Amino acid sequence: MKYFKLAFALILSIYFITFSNNYITQEKWNLIDSVNLVIHEAGHPIFSFFGQFISVLGGSFFQILVPAVFVIYFFFWRKEYFSTSILLFWLGQSIINVAKYMSDAINQNLPLLGGDSVIHDWNYILSSMNILKYTNVLSSITFNIGLMTIIIGAVLSLYFAWYNQDYESTT
Repeated sequence: MKYFKLAFALILSIYFITFSNNYITQEKWNLIDSVNLVIHEAGHPIFSFFGQFISVLGGSFFQILVPAVFVIYFFFWRKEYFSTSILLFWLGQSIINVAKYMSDAINQNLPLLGGDSVIHDWNYILSSMNILKYTNVLSSITFNIGLMTIIIGAVLSLYFAWYNQDYESTT
């Protein structure tokens, strides 16, 4: 089982690090983007009770919150550290996905659900806060947070796979 976990962690590490290095310029859609899109879109009506600004922000917030909740659950309640580290890949990818959307706030080239008649979340958010001119800085910071999350996930997944440090192995 140890070597299966190591192989799995190594494959995911290579995939997500490569993915993050090519993501901003990459036009290819993948399965995890579809999952994130559904979660993102669900965030808008969930947070709609708090007004338009929070509703618009709620899509990206929920897209990051959902994998973060899984990370917290597996770390604190299940004490499954290998699973936690694997979930960090999803969290990091979600953050990078938000960074890509954020980086498009000025040019608005990404295709949006609903076509041209819908507002671009990050153009609206950053314009409302009068910080649209900082789009590149904010999206770069967000991207780097996502990348660091993926790197931490890679290191920890390999560590926990090698040492089998889950809670159930110590009880």
